[in-house]
Amino acid sequence: MDWGTLQGVLSGVNKYSTGFGRIWLSVVFIFRVLVYVVAAESVWGDEQSDFVCNTLQPGCPNTCYDHYFPISHIRLWALQLICITTPSLLVVLHVAYRKERERKHRLKYGQNCSNLYKNTGKKRGGLWWTYLLSLIFKTGFEVAFLYVLHSIYNRFDLPRLVKCSMFPCPNVVDCFIAKPTEKKIFTYFMVGGSALCVILNTSEIIYLIFKQCFRCCNRKHTKEMSMSKARRNLIQKDVLENGISLHEYNNKA
Repeated sequence: MDWGTLQGVLSGVNKYSTGFGRIWLSVVFIFRVLVYVVAAESVWGDEQSDFVCNTLQPGCPNTCYDHYFPISHIRLWALQLICITTPSLLVVLHVAYRKERERKHRLKYGQNCSNLYKNTGKKRGGLWWTYLLSLIFKTGFEVAFLYVLHSIYNRFDLPRLVKCSMFPCPNVVDCFIAKPTEKKIFTYFMVGGSALCVILNTSEIIYLIFKQCFRCCNRKHTKEMSMSKARRNLIQKDVLENGISLHEYNNKA
């Protein structure tokens, strides 16, 4: 996987993000992708060859490994990182669609025509919903992968010794996991980073919704104030034209 290319694409999303989104991107690439590429891959290495059982029965170690590790941590995290970063591309695609639509509009009506959008990257209308939807997808993927990891690996635990009686093992055999403490520390670190991203995404969702509600209320208040001002101007104009006092106008009304 070319993480540099992915970072370059997501960095383009950064200029459309809120403060929460920029912090999220930093957490993903510094505390998760960097740890994954530099440290986690070397710690896990060839897990199956490091999984040793005290038996010479052919197939027993492989069966036991498959039972206790149905999917490798390292591959699960790689899939998780892909899933949580992909929804951000929805925002990039939506902005690109707006720019292309704006370009075609100018080609059709000339360079001096009015713009379709005041700012193609501004989170208004459909782009706001796309951005919100990307956050919901990211949060959903994070929670889903945390649940899968928690369910498969018994509360993120990695014991030093596991006992296996799977066929074709002749009896209950002892199997040993390589570097269990180091792997457990990395697991907790990655889980902590994932939990932090869930908090950041949830905070950003709440922030966006409250900001939108405030904007709607403010717009409604401004509209009411404009209507009230227009009504007062109309009354003053009517009073001046008919030469009556404001008190008489109110009694007449």
